[in-house]
Amino acid sequence: MTSSFHNEIFQLGTWSKTRGLEIVMIAVGSVLAARFTRWISNSAESSLVRRAKTEVHDELVRSERSKYVHAMVQAVGWGVTSVIYFVSTLMIIIRVGVPISSLVAPATVMGVALGFGAQKLVQDLLAGFFIFAERQFGVGDVITISAPGATVGVSGTVEELTLRITRIRTLYGELIVVPNGEVRQVANMSKDWSQVVLDVQVPIESHKSETIELMRRICLEFGKEEEWSQYLLAPPVVTGIEAIHIGYFQLRVLVRTLPARQWEVARELRLRLLEALDDAKLLSGSANSPIIQQVV
Repeated sequence: MTSSFHNEIFQLGTWSKTRGLEIVMIAVGSVLAARFTRWISNSAESSLVRRAKTEVHDELVRSERSKYVHAMVQAVGWGVTSVIYFVSTLMIIIRVGVPISSLVAPATVMGVALGFGAQKLVQDLLAGFFIFAERQFGVGDVITISAPGATVGVSGTVEELTLRITRIRTLYGELIVVPNGEVRQVANMSKDWSQVVLDVQVPIESHKSETIELMRRICLEFGKEEEWSQYLLAPPVVTGIEAIHIGYFQLRVLVRTLPARQWEVARELRLRLLEALDDAKLLSGSANSPIIQQVV
């Protein structure tokens, strides 16, 4: 019995020096390869973004390209890392001594079982692929996602986008994780360009032409200021009287801005209009609705 025990110890020691060492090297190598892949991905992304900054002078196009590059690099890195771990797992199974042929039957049964259970995963991956391919949105975009069964959409900034999930940070700091297969409709508020729509309520007895002229002057001055003109794609436009209500009429201002800049532009322009109309005593006293309302 002692001789048998010594033989087992000897065989275990021999195995650990050969197969065991190979398994450890494969495991360590796969982890290092995955980290190297992540480093290559980050370096490639930085290089492509720098190239976009030098080759593309249009800030709008540069922003869209940067978001697309970030999303694609993330997806490719995730795919390569998955392949590395899958191959290393197969190599470890072979080193352990389990014949691959004996795994065919169990793998078939497991594949059928996973086929039913992984339908949702496949759906998420396919949906994520089309989000990337069609450039529906990217990291940094401000979006609203409608999901099945949800009465209110999820709104926020996209912090991470992979083939399987989308991570959204809401205005209140909440991190929402949405499987890509659950995305039914997306409202992208920072794609290509954004727009401010301000509705201004003015008392019906006010002089219409003078009020419109005052608002146009304020908008013209606002559009010429360097601090704010850098965010504008076109000068602010006062479209004229959009609606007539009991006691007041409604004027509308449209401003086309760079992606995701509409809110800060709207806040500043709303303040300018409010002060100018207040000084001119042209504000509506209606208590039923706000004086200056941002429609979108």
